Amino acid sequence: MIKFLFSSVILAGALFCQAASAGCLDGKPMAGVNLSGAEFAAEKLPGKVFTDYVYPDLDEMRLFQSMGMNTFRLPFLWERVQPKLFGELDQAELQRIKDSVAAAGSIGACMILDVHNYGQYRGKPIGSPEVPRAALVDLWQRLLASFKDPANVAFGLMNEPAKLPTAEWAATAQETLNALRRKGSRHLILVPGGGWSGAHSWYAKDGAVSNADAFRFFHDPADNYMIEVHQYADANFSGTGNDCVDPARLSAIMANVALWATSTRRRLFLGEFGVPANQQCLAALTAMVDAIKGNPAWGGWTYWAAGQWLGTYPFSLQPDSNGERPQTAILKKGISP
Repeated sequence: MIKFLFSSVILAGALFCQAASAGCLDGKPMAGVNLSGAEFAAEKLPGKVFTDYVYPDLDEMRLFQSMGMNTFRLPFLWERVQPKLFGELDQAELQRIKDSVAAAGSIGACMILDVHNYGQYRGKPIGSPEVPRAALVDLWQRLLASFKDPANVAFGLMNEPAKLPTAEWAATAQETLNALRRKGSRHLILVPGGGWSGAHSWYAKDGAVSNADAFRFFHDPADNYMIEVHQYADANFSGTGNDCVDPARLSAIMANVALWATSTRRRLFLGEFGVPANQQCLAALTAMVDAIKGNPAWGGWTYWAAGQWLGTYPFSLQPDSNGERPQTAILKKGISP
């Protein structure tokens, strides 16, 4: 069955339509890492930069570029950059994001702006009376005004929008993308699946609708977007355990979602995936990387995670006193060519 799925993906790949490119590596496969830190201390708002949370610096980006990476995903909090819904953006926080984008651009890397809010604002879900859909549209239109050039920045609409139903999220994402295009955005836009965006649960129903259903007819007038999925390797796929499932199971998961993408003429981006550095989990990581490389259904990936403040976090890609983490060698094998 797995062999059949892989063969189907490869054959259908010949019919796959590449997304129109407008900067952000101009169609080149994206490979990189989440630079974690700016999303820290969500319970402390606004929090104090360099005390409660931190943004990456140029040296950190150069470090990962030296490993062959060309893309960084920057998680940050909606509440910090826009303290009041429909209000002006906080200029100090906005400048920190601008500085990160400029640093990535200076070395020719792509920076993905990731609103890391799980489909909510100050605890209230998008689509509620307190946080209407229009609030997310407003945020992205304001960000667009500050990041007009698509050359080295992509827009990640919302990290893991689990706080609202999948059907509601798909409609919200479509409305937000449409508004950005009407405002002239030519950026690559990453549209995450609903819930926790899990590849393993792509066909699971949320009410009467799965991600496979909800995004089957998603449309971008500019044809420059990817559907973002996440995938972890522990038993419940949450990214919280230190034991991993059989690699063959992950190969099948990745093949199934890629087959969906090819059959619906969509392209995928693996925005988060990560494992601890034990033998079982490194084998699982290898299975995921192997499933992506050379498969035209996938436009790229960003590993979770790296960052100056991750400390002993078992998934961390941040080099330590022993040098590069064991996960790094596997990821390097997945970088084209």
